Amino acid sequence: MNAPLRAARVATFVYFSLCGTLMGTWVVNIPAIEERVGISHATLGGLLVLLGLGAFVGMQVAGRLTDSLGARVVVPATGVLCSAALVLPGLPRDPWTLAGALMVFGFCNGCLDVSMNAHAVHVEKAYGRPVMSAFHATFSVGGVLAALVGAATASAGQSPAVGMAAMGALGIVIALVSARALLPASPAVAATDAEREAKQAPAARRSRTSGRIWVLAALALMVMLCEGAANDWSALHLKDVLGAPASTAAFAYGTFAATMTIGRLLADRLVARFGSMAILRYGAATAAVGIAIVTVSPWMWAAFAGWALFGLGLSGCVPQLFSAAGHADPAAAGANVSRVAGLGYVGMLAGPAVIGWLTHFTALNHTFVLLILLCAITAVAAGVLRTDSDRTRRTRELAHGSR
Repeated sequence: MNAPLRAARVATFVYFSLCGTLMGTWVVNIPAIEERVGISHATLGGLLVLLGLGAFVGMQVAGRLTDSLGARVVVPATGVLCSAALVLPGLPRDPWTLAGALMVFGFCNGCLDVSMNAHAVHVEKAYGRPVMSAFHATFSVGGVLAALVGAATASAGQSPAVGMAAMGALGIVIALVSARALLPASPAVAATDAEREAKQAPAARRSRTSGRIWVLAALALMVMLCEGAANDWSALHLKDVLGAPASTAAFAYGTFAATMTIGRLLADRLVARFGSMAILRYGAATAAVGIAIVTVSPWMWAAFAGWALFGLGLSGCVPQLFSAAGHADPAAAGANVSRVAGLGYVGMLAGPAVIGWLTHFTALNHTFVLLILLCAITAVAAGVLRTDSDRTRRTRELAHGSR
């Protein structure tokens, strides 16, 4: 493996970690910001709709820009913008200003997320083996780091704006320093042959590809809504339902992010052995069991175990959906990833608003029944990821079993 490709892979790890840290820094400061602005869970849920809307728009913009300009231009630019925008949600003292800050931060985060995922698809293709889950693992590492820093600053009585500004300034430096290692070739140029082949393909084949992308997007919405619920409500669940102090409650999200990291570090090897479909199906089923424990348990230790199992189950799901979208048509990797990621982030960043709305009618932990249902649906629909290698593997297993 040549040195430039290894350097590009390392740089991709850095950007995923940066994105996870920036988002995690916002997440762990949600309880403090909610209290300072003086809003209810339901109002917070409504404001998260705007964050999700901003992310969705940013993803559609960044997907097309990445296909035309190349990731080496778009990824560092969006990394700088997202880092600079992190401080904005920490400043407002009224709901209207917070709404505007969340829209801007969401837009910048969406741009960074889809551009780095599009670059990751090209790195994975160059390596010729599954590596996408490892990239997403470093996103989770960023979440763990943010949880640790957030717990420390909360214990020290620091204002959210101070910690968010410091993290944003560090993020700008990291985004600029890592830019040179990204793949220099424009994806649009590198994919010329694939694009020519796609144009010559029958209309029915192109239609099937487009339909499959939207099925992947729908599954991403369900999976990432579940992930967003953990991001935005796990700390509040321990604090409000089980009575944990704020410093302890912050570790609910940290536990979830830590098991996601472990799962994603293992997922690439499991994908190579069992296929992406199996990872999605059994991962979603495991997540359903985990969130069911959170829903019914009155004990804090069991809630931590449930959030851990929930994170472990979800860990490999999103990388497989993004990877499948990016590889469906190499000439339009950015656009396809933006569709799947965009609809997914509508779930992740706006979907938790549904949880907030449901708290009008029932307790917070009872709203998690919705997440159980979404995980079950995802497990049933995982066949959309079935590949030729999966079919060959299944045929061999059946043949071996009939002997």
